[in-house]
Amino acid sequence: MAIETLNVEELASRTGNLYETVAILSKRSRQVSSDMKSELDDKLSYFEGFGPEMEDVRMQEEQEQVSIEFEEKPEPTEIAIDDFMQDKIYYRKPDEE
Repeated sequence: MAIETLNVEELASRTGNLYETVAILSKRSRQVSSDMKSELDDKLSYFEGFGPEMEDVRMQEEQEQVSIEFEEKPEPTEIAIDDFMQDKIYYRKPDEE
């Protein structure tokens, strides 16, 4: 993951407050992280039922491929920031209803 500088003023201008923006991004990042972990657990649960068959090279390669695929995905924070910048996140202030 390369380090990328973000324009903090642009992020803050979308909500009017930098702290609200950070709170929104952190909540979205946790959601994305939870979804990614759930997806990985589902894929790896396939390999749990095998005993001596796991010593098969092909099974190990498949499990390794699933792990590498997960590691190559962007970080949840990156996804949350991209979603926020593209207006894909719905957020509201409860006191303004």
